[in-house]
Amino acid sequence: MTLTAVEPWVEPPLKRFVDESRTVVALLLHPSGQVLAQYGFARAVDVMSACALAAAIHASSAELGRQLGGKPFRILHHSGVERQIFLSEAMTPRGAYIFLTVFDDESSLGLVRLYYEELCRDLAAAAPPP
Repeated sequence: MTLTAVEPWVEPPLKRFVDESRTVVALLLHPSGQVLAQYGFARAVDVMSACALAAAIHASSAELGRQLGGKPFRILHHSGVERQIFLSEAMTPRGAYIFLTVFDDESSLGLVRLYYEELCRDLAAAAPPP
């Protein structure tokens, strides 16, 4: 699979995350749903669908968190039978982005979270000024 990035500064941190965490799919997008980078998708329509769903899930879970506890839910994890998803925000000097990854038995939630923290640091360091 190849990694495709709209913004060149996003590619090295995301490639490192994918290589080290052994995830199946990775997606970095703007909260509006626009894709910045993707890995693991075979068709453009799948990328667009995943972006729309990730943006909607992020917005609705943030509001649900505000309603229930006063602060938005920032990290979501769901474990399926064969695959798991991890959805969270990645803060950069240019603002918040949404990060979605799908992983299977080749990885673990612990590995994903470890390399996600590194991804956030790398993205913040690589982001050009706003």
